[in-house]
Amino acid sequence: MNRTVLNLELQWGIDSLSMPTQSLCEIWGNACLVDVTTATELTIRIVSAEESQALNKTYRNKDKPTNVLSFEFSPPPYAIEADEQALYLGDLAICAEVVAQEAQQQNKTLEAHWVHMVVHGILHLQGFDHIEPDDAMEMEAREVKIMTKLGYANPYENE
Repeated sequence: MNRTVLNLELQWGIDSLSMPTQSLCEIWGNACLVDVTTATELTIRIVSAEESQALNKTYRNKDKPTNVLSFEFSPPPYAIEADEQALYLGDLAICAEVVAQEAQQQNKTLEAHWVHMVVHGILHLQGFDHIEPDDAMEMEAREVKIMTKLGYANPYENE
């Protein structure tokens, strides 16, 4: 029984590639939802290295492209909660060029690395982080569990 309905918008800031697809992102996204029992929405934007670098510089003060950036949505204080209103998690910006480079460097398939970036980003949108060692262990354990459930290897084994 599916406990949620994920409405995922896949946007392309670059020419569309064969990976990832809308349907795969929806499958991966549904597997990531933790303690969510309502309709859920999020946006994944596939970006160029230039767009990733600009976002990373603006929001993290790091002047380089990165694999995935997560922008968790916080409703404005005046928003009225409605039981039937979908929960908007936020936005992910995933850099196709960085993902492809990392997959090759880490000897992973491109698909497996895309899954990991989507899983990693969606967990961030739900408040998980890896700054403190205990939090990192919890987040990585969740990532491994989700990846395994989806039929992929532990993304941290060969690093």
